[in-house]
Amino acid sequence: MAAWEALDAFLAGTSKAFVTPIAIFVQIQGCVICLTLAVGWCFAAFVRNRVIRRMKHNIEGGNPFAFICEDINDLEHSAQLNLPRVSVVMPLKGFGEHNLQNWRSQITSLYGGPVEFIFVVESTDDPAYNAVSLLISEFKDNIDAKVVIAGLSTTCSQKIHNQLVGVERMHKDSKYVLFLDDDVRLHPGSIGALTAEMEKNPEIFIQTGYPLDLPSGSLGSYCIYEYHMPCSMGFATGGKTFFLWGGCMMMHAEDFRKDLYGIVSGLQDGGYSDDMTLAAIAGQYKRLISSPPVAVFPHPLASDLSFSRYWNYLRKQTFVLESYVSRVNWLMNRALFSSHCYLSWGFVWPYFMAMIHVATALRAPYSERLSTEVSDSSCGLLLAGCLLVCTLIELTSMWNLTKVEIQLCNILSPEGPRVSLGSYNWGLVFLAMLVDNFLYPISAMRSHFSQSINWSGIRYYLKDGKINKIERLKENGSNYTDLGGKHLYRKMICPPKTSFLSSLSRSLVQWRQPKKYDS
Repeated sequence: MAAWEALDAFLAGTSKAFVTPIAIFVQIQGCVICLTLAVGWCFAAFVRNRVIRRMKHNIEGGNPFAFICEDINDLEHSAQLNLPRVSVVMPLKGFGEHNLQNWRSQITSLYGGPVEFIFVVESTDDPAYNAVSLLISEFKDNIDAKVVIAGLSTTCSQKIHNQLVGVERMHKDSKYVLFLDDDVRLHPGSIGALTAEMEKNPEIFIQTGYPLDLPSGSLGSYCIYEYHMPCSMGFATGGKTFFLWGGCMMMHAEDFRKDLYGIVSGLQDGGYSDDMTLAAIAGQYKRLISSPPVAVFPHPLASDLSFSRYWNYLRKQTFVLESYVSRVNWLMNRALFSSHCYLSWGFVWPYFMAMIHVATALRAPYSERLSTEVSDSSCGLLLAGCLLVCTLIELTSMWNLTKVEIQLCNILSPEGPRVSLGSYNWGLVFLAMLVDNFLYPISAMRSHFSQSINWSGIRYYLKDGKINKIERLKENGSNYTDLGGKHLYRKMICPPKTSFLSSLSRSLVQWRQPKKYDS
Protein backbone atom coordinates (compact mmCIF):
# COMPACT_ATOMS: atom_id res chain seq x y z
CA MET A 1 0.00 0.00 0.00
CA ALA A 2 2.85 2.38 0.86
CA ALA A 3 4.38 1.71 -2.57
CA TRP A 4 1.16 2.68 -4.34
CA GLU A 5 0.88 5.84 -2.25
CA ALA A 6 4.46 6.76 -3.13
CA LEU A 7 3.72 6.14 -6.80
CA ASP A 8 0.55 8.26 -6.61
CA ALA A 9 2.48 11.07 -4.95
CA PHE A 10 5.15 10.90 -7.65
CA LEU A 11 2.59 10.91 -10.48
CA ALA A 12 0.63 13.75 -8.88
CA GLY A 13 3.72 15.93 -8.52
CA THR A 14 5.26 15.23 -11.93
CA SER A 15 1.98 15.46 -13.90
CA LYS A 16 1.34 18.84 -12.32
CA ALA A 17 4.89 19.99 -13.12
CA PHE A 18 4.49 18.82 -16.72
CA VAL A 19 1.63 21.22 -17.45
CA THR A 20 3.61 24.35 -16.61
CA PRO A 21 4.34 26.74 -19.50
CA ILE A 22 7.96 25.53 -19.81
CA ALA A 23 6.89 21.88 -19.84
CA ILE A 24 4.22 22.58 -22.45
CA PHE A 25 6.86 24.32 -24.59
CA VAL A 26 9.13 21.24 -24.34
CA GLN A 27 6.29 18.95 -25.41
CA ILE A 28 5.28 21.17 -28.32
CA GLN A 29 8.96 21.38 -29.31
CA GLY A 30 9.08 17.57 -29.39
CA CYS A 31 6.14 17.53 -31.82
CA VAL A 32 7.89 20.13 -33.99
CA ILE A 33 11.10 18.05 -34.07
CA CYS A 34 9.11 14.98 -35.18
CA LEU A 35 7.33 16.90 -37.93
CA THR A 36 10.57 18.57 -39.09
CA LEU A 37 12.19 15.16 -39.48
CA ALA A 38 9.11 13.91 -41.33
CA VAL A 39 9.21 16.83 -43.78
CA GLY A 40 12.95 16.36 -44.36
CA TRP A 41 12.54 12.67 -45.09
CA CYS A 42 9.64 13.43 -47.44
CA PHE A 43 11.85 15.80 -49.41
CA ALA A 44 14.69 13.24 -49.51
CA ALA A 45 12.24 10.57 -50.74
CA PHE A 46 11.01 12.95 -53.45
CA VAL A 47 14.56 13.49 -54.76
CA ARG A 48 15.35 9.77 -54.79
CA ASN A 49 11.96 8.94 -56.30
CA ARG A 50 12.57 11.34 -59.14
CA VAL A 51 15.69 9.38 -60.06
CA ILE A 52 13.75 6.10 -59.98
CA ARG A 53 11.11 7.49 -62.34
CA ARG A 54 13.79 8.77 -64.71
CA MET A 55 15.58 5.42 -64.76
CA LYS A 56 12.34 3.53 -65.41
CA HIS A 57 11.54 5.96 -68.21
CA ASN A 58 14.96 5.35 -69.77
CA ILE A 59 14.51 1.57 -69.53
CA GLU A 60 11.09 1.80 -71.19
CA GLY A 61 12.68 4.04 -73.83
CA GLY A 62 15.07 1.29 -74.89
CA ASN A 63 18.03 1.75 -72.53
CA PRO A 64 18.41 -1.52 -70.56
CA PHE A 65 21.66 -0.16 -69.06
CA ALA A 66 19.99 2.84 -67.42
CA PHE A 67 21.46 1.67 -64.10
CA ILE A 68 24.91 2.45 -65.55
CA CYS A 69 24.25 5.64 -67.52
CA GLU A 70 21.25 7.74 -68.51
CA ASP A 71 22.14 7.97 -72.19
CA ILE A 72 22.87 4.62 -73.86
CA ASN A 73 25.04 6.46 -76.41
CA ASP A 74 27.55 7.01 -73.60
CA LEU A 75 28.39 3.31 -73.91
CA GLU A 76 29.68 3.81 -77.45
CA HIS A 77 33.34 2.91 -77.97
CA SER A 78 34.30 6.49 -78.84
CA ALA A 79 32.70 7.86 -75.66
CA GLN A 80 34.27 5.22 -73.41
CA LEU A 81 37.76 5.93 -74.81
CA ASN A 82 37.58 9.49 -73.47
CA LEU A 83 36.73 8.56 -69.89
CA PRO A 84 39.30 9.76 -67.34
CA ARG A 85 41.47 7.47 -65.23
CA VAL A 86 40.26 6.85 -61.66
CA SER A 87 42.23 5.49 -58.71
CA VAL A 88 40.10 3.81 -56.04
CA VAL A 89 41.79 3.81 -52.64
CA MET A 90 40.35 1.52 -49.96
CA PRO A 91 41.87 1.62 -46.46
CA LEU A 92 41.23 -1.73 -44.78
CA LYS A 93 41.15 -2.80 -41.15
CA GLY A 94 40.27 -6.36 -40.22
CA PHE A 95 37.89 -8.71 -41.96
CA GLY A 96 34.15 -8.86 -41.23
CA GLU A 97 31.34 -11.02 -42.51
CA HIS A 98 30.24 -8.59 -45.26
CA ASN A 99 33.65 -7.31 -46.36
CA LEU A 100 34.27 -9.84 -49.13
CA GLN A 101 30.96 -9.07 -50.81
CA ASN A 102 31.60 -5.33 -50.47
CA TRP A 103 35.08 -5.57 -51.99
CA ARG A 104 33.79 -7.68 -54.86
CA SER A 105 31.14 -5.06 -55.65
CA GLN A 106 33.90 -2.43 -55.76
CA ILE A 107 36.32 -4.18 -58.11
CA THR A 108 33.61 -5.47 -60.48
CA SER A 109 32.50 -1.96 -61.38
CA LEU A 110 31.24 -1.45 -64.93
CA TYR A 111 33.17 1.78 -65.32
CA GLY A 112 34.45 1.81 -68.91
CA GLY A 113 37.48 4.01 -68.33
CA PRO A 114 40.88 3.05 -66.91
CA VAL A 115 40.58 2.34 -63.20
CA GLU A 116 42.90 0.92 -60.57
CA PHE A 117 42.04 -0.43 -57.14
CA ILE A 118 44.46 0.13 -54.28
CA PHE A 119 43.75 -1.82 -51.08
CA VAL A 120 45.79 -0.45 -48.18
CA VAL A 121 46.46 -2.34 -44.93
CA GLU A 122 48.78 -1.44 -42.08
CA SER A 123 50.61 -4.79 -42.18
CA THR A 124 50.47 -8.34 -43.52
CA ASP A 125 49.28 -9.46 -40.06
CA ASP A 126 45.94 -7.75 -40.66
CA PRO A 127 43.28 -10.41 -41.46
CA ALA A 128 42.18 -8.24 -44.39
CA TYR A 129 45.51 -8.81 -46.15
CA ASN A 130 45.04 -12.52 -46.90
CA ALA A 131 41.34 -12.11 -47.66
CA VAL A 132 41.76 -9.34 -50.22
CA SER A 133 44.85 -10.98 -51.73
CA LEU A 134 42.79 -14.12 -52.34
CA LEU A 135 40.04 -12.03 -53.95
CA ILE A 136 42.50 -10.28 -56.26
CA SER A 137 44.06 -13.59 -57.27
CA GLU A 138 40.60 -14.82 -58.23
CA PHE A 139 40.42 -12.09 -60.89
CA LYS A 140 44.12 -12.42 -61.80
CA ASP A 141 44.94 -10.07 -64.69
CA ASN A 142 41.34 -9.05 -65.36
CA ILE A 143 41.55 -6.05 -63.06
CA ASP A 144 44.24 -3.56 -62.10
CA ALA A 145 44.37 -4.10 -58.33
CA LYS A 146 47.07 -4.28 -55.70
CA VAL A 147 47.56 -4.47 -51.96
CA VAL A 148 49.77 -1.83 -50.37
CA ILE A 149 51.37 -2.12 -46.93
CA ALA A 150 51.14 1.28 -45.25
CA GLY A 151 52.87 0.60 -41.94
CA LEU A 152 51.79 2.10 -38.63
CA SER A 153 50.53 5.66 -38.35
CA THR A 154 52.37 8.00 -35.98
CA THR A 155 50.86 11.45 -36.59
CA CYS A 156 47.26 10.77 -37.62
CA SER A 157 44.58 8.08 -37.50
CA GLN A 158 45.43 4.77 -39.14
CA LYS A 159 42.65 5.22 -41.71
CA ILE A 160 43.98 8.60 -42.84
CA HIS A 161 47.52 7.21 -42.93
CA ASN A 162 46.35 4.36 -45.17
CA GLN A 163 44.50 6.78 -47.43
CA LEU A 164 47.51 9.04 -47.91
CA VAL A 165 49.82 6.10 -48.62
CA GLY A 166 47.30 4.92 -51.22
CA VAL A 167 47.33 8.36 -52.82
CA GLU A 168 51.12 8.26 -53.03
CA ARG A 169 50.90 4.94 -54.91
CA MET A 170 48.17 5.92 -57.37
CA HIS A 171 48.85 6.12 -61.12
CA LYS A 172 50.51 9.33 -62.27
CA ASP A 173 47.81 9.87 -64.90
CA SER A 174 44.86 9.46 -62.58
CA LYS A 175 42.49 12.41 -62.77
CA TYR A 176 40.28 11.45 -59.85
CA VAL A 177 40.79 9.53 -56.63
CA LEU A 178 37.87 7.75 -54.97
CA PHE A 179 38.13 6.85 -51.28
CA LEU A 180 35.92 3.97 -50.18
CA ASP A 181 35.42 2.32 -46.81
CA ASP A 182 35.49 -1.47 -46.61
CA ASP A 183 31.79 -1.47 -45.64
CA VAL A 184 30.63 0.25 -48.86
CA ARG A 185 28.73 -1.96 -51.31
CA LEU A 186 28.97 -0.22 -54.68
CA HIS A 187 26.54 -0.45 -57.56
CA PRO A 188 27.94 -1.41 -60.99
CA GLY A 189 27.55 2.15 -62.27
CA SER A 190 28.61 4.04 -59.13
CA ILE A 191 32.14 4.96 -60.22
CA GLY A 192 30.85 6.06 -63.61
CA ALA A 193 28.08 8.17 -62.06
CA LEU A 194 30.45 9.92 -59.67
CA THR A 195 32.99 10.54 -62.45
CA ALA A 196 30.29 11.88 -64.80
CA GLU A 197 29.27 14.47 -62.20
CA MET A 198 32.90 15.53 -61.71
CA GLU A 199 33.35 15.90 -65.47
CA LYS A 200 30.09 17.81 -65.80
CA ASN A 201 31.00 20.31 -63.08
CA PRO A 202 34.77 20.84 -62.58
CA GLU A 203 33.96 23.17 -59.66
CA ILE A 204 33.11 20.18 -57.49
CA PHE A 205 35.73 19.79 -54.77
CA ILE A 206 34.40 16.55 -53.28
CA GLN A 207 31.76 14.12 -54.54
CA THR A 208 30.16 12.03 -51.83
CA GLY A 209 27.35 9.57 -51.09
CA TYR A 210 25.64 7.95 -48.12
CA PRO A 211 24.83 4.45 -46.82
CA LEU A 212 21.44 2.82 -46.37
CA ASP A 213 21.83 0.77 -43.21
CA LEU A 214 20.37 -2.72 -43.24
CA PRO A 215 19.83 -3.64 -39.55
CA SER A 216 20.75 -7.16 -38.53
CA GLY A 217 17.97 -7.44 -35.92
CA SER A 218 19.76 -6.32 -32.77
CA LEU A 219 18.86 -3.09 -30.96
CA GLY A 220 22.39 -1.83 -31.55
CA SER A 221 22.04 -2.19 -35.32
CA TYR A 222 18.73 -0.32 -35.26
CA CYS A 223 20.33 2.46 -33.20
CA ILE A 224 22.97 2.89 -35.92
CA TYR A 225 20.25 2.91 -38.60
CA GLU A 226 18.30 5.54 -36.67
CA TYR A 227 21.44 7.60 -36.07
CA HIS A 228 22.18 7.78 -39.80
CA MET A 229 18.65 8.50 -41.02
CA PRO A 230 18.46 12.21 -40.06
CA CYS A 231 21.81 12.77 -41.80
CA SER A 232 20.43 11.14 -44.97
CA MET A 233 18.44 14.33 -45.65
CA GLY A 234 21.65 16.26 -46.25
CA PHE A 235 22.81 13.71 -48.83
CA ALA A 236 19.55 13.65 -50.77
CA THR A 237 19.74 17.18 -52.16
CA GLY A 238 20.52 15.95 -55.66
CA GLY A 239 23.57 18.21 -55.78
CA LYS A 240 25.18 20.78 -53.47
CA THR A 241 25.42 19.80 -49.83
CA PHE A 242 27.31 20.75 -46.67
CA PHE A 243 27.57 17.13 -45.53
CA LEU A 244 30.40 14.72 -46.26
CA TRP A 245 30.63 10.98 -45.62
CA GLY A 246 34.12 9.51 -45.43
CA GLY A 247 32.89 6.15 -46.71
CA CYS A 248 32.64 7.53 -50.26
CA MET A 249 34.62 10.58 -51.38
CA MET A 250 35.76 11.33 -54.93
CA MET A 251 38.24 14.17 -55.35
CA HIS A 252 40.63 15.61 -57.94
CA ALA A 253 43.89 13.65 -57.76
CA GLU A 254 45.83 16.82 -58.59
CA ASP A 255 44.56 18.44 -55.38
CA PHE A 256 46.53 15.84 -53.42
CA ARG A 257 49.60 16.07 -55.62
CA LYS A 258 49.74 19.85 -55.04
CA ASP A 259 48.50 19.69 -51.44
CA LEU A 260 45.82 22.22 -52.38
CA TYR A 261 44.53 24.18 -49.36
CA GLY A 262 46.83 22.01 -47.24
CA ILE A 263 44.55 18.97 -47.50
CA VAL A 264 47.45 16.52 -47.24
CA SER A 265 49.23 18.34 -44.43
CA GLY A 266 45.91 18.98 -42.67
CA LEU A 267 45.10 15.28 -42.68
CA GLN A 268 48.64 14.16 -41.90
CA ASP A 269 49.29 16.58 -39.06
CA GLY A 270 47.19 15.13 -36.28
CA GLY A 271 44.10 14.36 -38.38
CA TYR A 272 41.58 12.01 -36.80
CA SER A 273 38.53 12.25 -39.07
CA ASP A 274 39.00 12.36 -42.84
CA ASP A 275 35.51 13.62 -43.71
CA MET A 276 35.23 16.27 -40.97
CA THR A 277 38.70 17.61 -41.81
CA LEU A 278 37.98 17.82 -45.55
CA ALA A 279 34.50 19.28 -44.94
CA ALA A 280 36.07 21.98 -42.78
CA ILE A 281 38.61 22.81 -45.51
CA ALA A 282 35.82 22.92 -48.11
CA GLY A 283 33.82 25.28 -45.92
CA GLN A 284 36.81 27.49 -45.17
CA TYR A 285 37.66 27.96 -48.85
CA LYS A 286 34.03 27.89 -50.02
CA ARG A 287 34.52 24.84 -52.23
CA LEU A 288 31.64 22.74 -53.51
CA ILE A 289 30.64 19.40 -51.99
CA SER A 290 28.14 17.49 -54.10
CA SER A 291 26.10 14.32 -53.62
CA PRO A 292 24.40 12.85 -56.71
CA PRO A 293 21.00 11.27 -55.98
CA VAL A 294 22.19 7.82 -57.18
CA ALA A 295 24.97 7.75 -54.58
CA VAL A 296 23.15 5.68 -51.96
CA PHE A 297 24.73 2.36 -51.03
CA PRO A 298 23.37 -0.72 -49.20
CA HIS A 299 25.16 -1.11 -45.90
CA PRO A 300 24.47 -4.46 -44.18
CA LEU A 301 25.33 -4.30 -40.50
CA ALA A 302 27.11 -7.13 -38.73
CA SER A 303 24.87 -9.89 -37.39
CA ASP A 304 26.86 -9.93 -34.13
CA LEU A 305 26.63 -6.18 -33.60
CA SER A 306 25.94 -5.98 -29.88
CA PHE A 307 24.70 -2.98 -27.94
CA SER A 308 28.14 -2.39 -26.41
CA ARG A 309 29.64 -2.21 -29.89
CA TYR A 310 26.99 0.30 -30.91
CA TRP A 311 27.97 2.37 -27.88
CA ASN A 312 31.60 2.32 -28.98
CA TYR A 313 30.51 3.44 -32.45
CA LEU A 314 28.48 6.31 -30.96
CA ARG A 315 31.49 7.29 -28.88
CA LYS A 316 33.56 7.43 -32.07
CA GLN A 317 30.96 9.62 -33.78
CA THR A 318 30.84 12.13 -30.92
CA PHE A 319 34.62 12.06 -30.53
CA VAL A 320 34.87 13.37 -34.09
CA LEU A 321 33.48 16.72 -32.88
CA GLU A 322 36.51 17.12 -30.61
CA SER A 323 38.95 17.20 -33.55
CA TYR A 324 39.45 20.33 -35.64
CA VAL A 325 41.95 22.00 -37.96
CA SER A 326 41.12 25.68 -37.47
CA ARG A 327 39.29 28.12 -35.21
CA VAL A 328 36.34 28.20 -37.59
CA ASN A 329 36.25 24.39 -37.58
CA TRP A 330 36.26 24.43 -33.76
CA LEU A 331 33.32 26.86 -33.67
CA MET A 332 31.38 24.72 -36.16
CA ASN A 333 32.02 21.60 -34.07
CA ARG A 334 30.91 23.36 -30.89
CA ALA A 335 27.73 24.47 -32.65
CA LEU A 336 27.06 20.90 -33.84
CA PHE A 337 27.84 19.57 -30.36
CA SER A 338 25.44 21.97 -28.63
CA SER A 339 22.59 21.76 -31.14
CA HIS A 340 22.72 17.97 -31.41
CA CYS A 341 22.72 17.50 -27.65
CA TYR A 342 19.86 19.97 -27.22
CA LEU A 343 17.73 18.45 -29.98
CA SER A 344 18.44 14.88 -28.86
CA TRP A 345 17.12 15.41 -25.35
CA GLY A 346 14.50 17.79 -26.75
CA PHE A 347 13.26 14.78 -28.71
CA VAL A 348 13.32 12.33 -25.77
CA TRP A 349 11.87 14.39 -22.92
CA PRO A 350 8.36 14.81 -24.42
CA TYR A 351 7.98 11.02 -24.50
CA PHE A 352 8.82 10.81 -20.81
CA MET A 353 6.30 13.56 -20.08
CA ALA A 354 3.64 11.85 -22.22
CA MET A 355 4.29 8.60 -20.36
CA ILE A 356 3.66 10.35 -17.03
CA HIS A 357 0.40 11.89 -18.30
CA VAL A 358 -0.84 8.53 -19.57
CA ALA A 359 0.22 6.70 -16.39
CA THR A 360 -1.60 9.29 -14.30
CA ALA A 361 -4.76 8.83 -16.34
CA LEU A 362 -4.59 5.03 -16.05
CA ARG A 363 -3.95 5.13 -12.30
CA ALA A 364 -6.56 7.82 -11.53
CA PRO A 365 -9.63 5.50 -11.26
CA TYR A 366 -7.91 3.69 -8.40
CA SER A 367 -6.65 6.77 -6.56
CA GLU A 368 -8.65 9.64 -5.10
CA ARG A 369 -5.53 11.76 -5.03
CA LEU A 370 -4.96 11.41 -8.79
CA SER A 371 -8.59 11.84 -9.84
CA THR A 372 -8.33 15.61 -9.36
CA GLU A 373 -4.97 15.70 -11.11
CA VAL A 374 -6.42 14.08 -14.25
CA SER A 375 -9.11 16.73 -14.56
CA ASP A 376 -6.46 19.43 -14.15
CA SER A 377 -4.03 17.82 -16.60
CA SER A 378 -6.30 17.31 -19.60
CA CYS A 379 -3.85 19.55 -21.48
CA GLY A 380 -1.12 16.99 -20.82
CA LEU A 381 -3.21 14.17 -22.31
CA LEU A 382 -3.95 16.35 -25.33
CA LEU A 383 -0.23 16.98 -25.82
CA ALA A 384 0.46 13.25 -25.44
CA GLY A 385 -2.10 12.57 -28.17
CA CYS A 386 -0.47 15.18 -30.42
CA LEU A 387 2.93 13.59 -29.84
CA LEU A 388 1.51 10.19 -30.78
CA VAL A 389 0.15 11.57 -34.06
CA CYS A 390 3.42 13.36 -34.85
CA THR A 391 5.40 10.19 -34.07
CA LEU A 392 3.25 8.13 -36.44
CA ILE A 393 3.75 10.75 -39.16
CA GLU A 394 7.51 10.71 -38.52
CA LEU A 395 7.76 6.91 -38.62
CA THR A 396 5.65 6.79 -41.79
CA SER A 397 7.94 9.31 -43.48
CA MET A 398 10.99 7.36 -42.31
CA TRP A 399 9.47 4.13 -43.64
CA ASN A 400 8.70 5.79 -46.98
CA LEU A 401 12.25 7.10 -47.45
CA THR A 402 13.69 3.69 -46.56
CA LYS A 403 11.33 2.04 -49.05
CA VAL A 404 12.34 4.46 -51.81
CA GLU A 405 16.06 4.03 -51.13
CA ILE A 406 15.68 0.25 -51.10
CA GLN A 407 13.89 0.42 -54.44
CA LEU A 408 16.63 2.66 -55.84
CA CYS A 409 19.37 0.32 -54.62
CA ASN A 410 17.66 -2.69 -56.21
CA ILE A 411 17.36 -0.85 -59.54
CA LEU A 412 21.00 0.28 -59.43
CA SER A 413 22.19 -3.28 -58.72
CA PRO A 414 19.88 -5.49 -60.82
CA GLU A 415 21.99 -8.62 -60.29
CA GLY A 416 23.05 -7.91 -56.74
CA PRO A 417 21.51 -9.26 -53.52
CA ARG A 418 17.96 -7.95 -53.23
CA VAL A 419 17.34 -5.54 -50.39
CA SER A 420 14.00 -5.89 -48.63
CA LEU A 421 11.96 -3.59 -46.42
CA GLY A 422 10.26 -6.58 -44.82
CA SER A 423 13.23 -7.25 -42.53
CA TYR A 424 12.81 -3.94 -40.67
CA ASN A 425 11.19 -4.07 -37.22
CA TRP A 426 9.52 -0.68 -36.75
CA GLY A 427 8.89 -1.26 -33.07
CA LEU A 428 12.65 -1.57 -32.61
CA VAL A 429 13.14 1.48 -34.83
CA PHE A 430 11.02 3.58 -32.45
CA LEU A 431 12.82 2.17 -29.41
CA ALA A 432 16.17 2.89 -31.09
CA MET A 433 15.11 6.49 -31.67
CA LEU A 434 14.57 6.96 -27.94
CA VAL A 435 17.72 5.09 -26.90
CA ASP A 436 20.02 6.75 -29.42
CA ASN A 437 18.81 10.29 -28.71
CA PHE A 438 19.02 9.71 -24.97
CA LEU A 439 22.58 8.38 -25.15
CA TYR A 440 23.99 10.91 -27.64
CA PRO A 441 24.48 13.80 -25.16
CA ILE A 442 26.00 11.38 -22.63
CA SER A 443 28.45 10.10 -25.25
CA ALA A 444 29.24 13.64 -26.40
CA MET A 445 30.01 14.82 -22.88
CA ARG A 446 32.21 11.79 -22.21
CA SER A 447 34.13 12.39 -25.44
CA HIS A 448 34.56 16.06 -24.54
CA PHE A 449 36.03 15.38 -21.11
CA SER A 450 38.06 12.27 -21.94
CA GLN A 451 39.65 13.52 -25.20
CA SER A 452 40.49 9.92 -26.08
CA ILE A 453 38.88 6.99 -27.92
CA ASN A 454 39.64 3.30 -28.37
CA TRP A 455 38.83 2.34 -31.94
CA SER A 456 39.76 -0.98 -33.55
CA GLY A 457 42.38 -1.71 -30.91
CA ILE A 458 44.02 1.73 -31.16
CA ARG A 459 43.60 4.45 -28.54
CA TYR A 460 43.89 8.01 -29.86
CA TYR A 461 44.48 11.05 -27.64
CA LEU A 462 43.67 14.58 -28.77
CA LYS A 463 45.29 17.85 -27.82
CA ASP A 464 44.10 21.13 -29.32
CA GLY A 465 41.93 19.20 -31.77
CA LYS A 466 44.75 17.04 -33.13
CA ILE A 467 46.08 13.57 -32.37
CA ASN A 468 49.14 13.90 -30.18
CA LYS A 469 49.42 10.35 -28.83
CA ILE A 470 48.64 6.89 -30.20
CA GLU A 471 48.56 3.67 -28.15
CA ARG A 472 48.16 0.27 -29.78
CA LEU A 473 46.42 -2.16 -27.49
CA LYS A 474 47.23 -5.86 -27.48
CA GLU A 475 44.15 -7.06 -25.62
CA ASN A 476 40.60 -7.50 -26.86
CA GLY A 477 40.68 -4.32 -28.87
CA SER A 478 42.56 -5.99 -31.71
CA ASN A 479 39.77 -8.54 -32.19
CA TYR A 480 37.32 -6.05 -33.62
CA THR A 481 37.13 -3.58 -36.44
CA ASP A 482 34.90 -0.76 -37.69
CA LEU A 483 31.22 0.05 -37.14
CA GLY A 484 30.65 -1.00 -33.60
CA GLY A 485 33.29 -3.72 -33.67
CA LYS A 486 32.50 -6.22 -36.40
CA HIS A 487 34.09 -9.51 -35.37
CA LEU A 488 37.12 -10.60 -37.34
CA TYR A 489 36.56 -13.82 -39.25
CA ARG A 490 39.77 -15.66 -40.08
CA LYS A 491 38.25 -18.61 -41.89
CA MET A 492 39.14 -19.28 -45.52
CA ILE A 493 36.88 -17.77 -48.11
CA CYS A 494 35.59 -19.79 -51.04
CA PRO A 495 35.24 -17.77 -54.24
CA PRO A 496 31.55 -17.60 -55.25
CA LYS A 497 30.21 -18.14 -58.70
CA THR A 498 30.92 -15.41 -61.20
CA SER A 499 27.89 -13.31 -62.14
CA PHE A 500 27.02 -11.80 -65.48
CA LEU A 501 28.02 -8.33 -64.25
CA SER A 502 31.39 -9.65 -63.08
CA SER A 503 31.99 -11.19 -66.50
CA LEU A 504 30.93 -7.97 -68.19
CA SER A 505 33.26 -6.02 -65.94
CA ARG A 506 36.19 -8.23 -66.93
CA SER A 507 35.31 -7.82 -70.59
CA LEU A 508 35.33 -4.04 -70.22
CA VAL A 509 38.78 -4.11 -68.62
CA GLN A 510 40.13 -6.37 -71.35
CA TRP A 511 38.63 -4.08 -73.99
CA ARG A 512 40.21 -1.03 -72.35
CA GLN A 513 43.68 -2.65 -72.11
CA PRO A 514 44.03 -5.01 -75.09
CA LYS A 515 47.83 -5.02 -75.10
CA LYS A 516 47.94 -6.42 -71.60
CA TYR A 517 45.92 -9.43 -72.57
CA ASP A 518 47.34 -9.96 -76.04
CA SER A 519 50.90 -10.29 -74.79
